[in-house]
Amino acid sequence: MINEKVMLRIRLSEHDVHYGGGLVDGALVIKLFGDVATELLIRHDGDEGLFAAYDMVEFKAQLCAGDFLEVWGWIDRVGNTSRHMQFEAYKVIANAEDKECPSACDVLTEPLLVARAAGTCVVPQHLQREQQNCKTKDLGGKGNG
Repeated sequence: MINEKVMLRIRLSEHDVHYGGGLVDGALVIKLFGDVATELLIRHDGDEGLFAAYDMVEFKAQLCAGDFLEVWGWIDRVGNTSRHMQFEAYKVIANAEDKECPSACDVLTEPLLVARAAGTCVVPQHLQREQQNCKTKDLGGKGNG
């Protein structure tokens, strides 16, 4: 699981706008980093764990309603209860900001790094489930009961 990446893709909407000009608050990206961290912990430990601290957060570009983001994360170090993680958020589709066509968007030829962060999550030992003992549900069609 070390360095294995997971990705969440999301479209920002008018509901996400916090500032004038249709700008989205950077705190939304932090929330999305937390969602990615939760998936990483579930995959690694079978438990959601807790986010303890961010070491670093950088915002590199603004976000607007209509933008599509890919939010990536991976565990880069594992301790007894701590999991250190890296996160990156990329804009892959941008609101075209065309007043004549307000629903226009542009697919970016290269994803644009909009934020990155590093942080530590904790899963207490008594909540860690060994992966060979974890059972996953088959949610496709028939299921396994």
